Amino acid sequence: MKELLKEVAKAVMDVKAQNPMAPSITNSVTINFVANAQLAVGGSAAMVYLPDEGELMAQISKSVYINLGTMFPWYEQTIPATTKALNANKRNWVFDPCAVGIGSLRTKLITDMKETKPQIIRGNASEIISVASMWGLVDAQKSGGRGVDSTDEVESAKEAAKAIASFTGGAVAVSGKVDLVTDGKTVVLCHGGSEFLPMITGAGCSLGGVCAIYACVATPFVAALAGTIAYNEAAIRAEENCKGPGSFQQCFLDELYLLNEEKILNTKIEVTE
Repeated sequence: MKELLKEVAKAVMDVKAQNPMAPSITNSVTINFVANAQLAVGGSAAMVYLPDEGELMAQISKSVYINLGTMFPWYEQTIPATTKALNANKRNWVFDPCAVGIGSLRTKLITDMKETKPQIIRGNASEIISVASMWGLVDAQKSGGRGVDSTDEVESAKEAAKAIASFTGGAVAVSGKVDLVTDGKTVVLCHGGSEFLPMITGAGCSLGGVCAIYACVATPFVAALAGTIAYNEAAIRAEENCKGPGSFQQCFLDELYLLNEEKILNTKIEVTE
């Protein structure tokens, strides 16, 4: 466990030293928070929309973040063009299946992603269960999604998360009261966070963007852990210095900026498998 936390701490500090860019095709509701969180941890942000933009970013960036929380007609071309270019250029990419199951275009794009295999998938329990079912990796089951929210517990998504990670050869991060991160073999439970995180729009979306930043300097598993742990540690400290959700968001970005090796090494995780 100590060695794993050392790898996470190294990724956190490498990002601060290198300022890597991880462009995003992301939820239009949360663009500002995604970009600010990426900047706060030491990375650089860029938002793209069109197919040729996605293909270019797949060439010049080490990692890209894709979130389908809000859909546009041109994504029918942008998403496949970008994911194929990412694979051709052997780049890491992070996928957030936000609002999975809503609308035919989103469903088609997520179904087709089985062929291009995201290196990291980050979502709530309901989203992870839905993706594993859509891809035929677990027995079809009904998840308890409510729009972009989850009504399933993290533990219920463990087998689905492991199945996805084993299939892609990457990692899956399941967000909840206690977060779960797996590479298909090792399962890590990450403690921390804050009751205010679900009260600010884009907490999960921005986490995906931050995982993409760490994927520029680390393996998918370490990157997913780094993002998850960074959010838990920053949230703990932000809650101590805020008055409510509004000031929490401001304090949270400050704490992401102030993350250091010591804080990461002292975080609470459990390696269960």
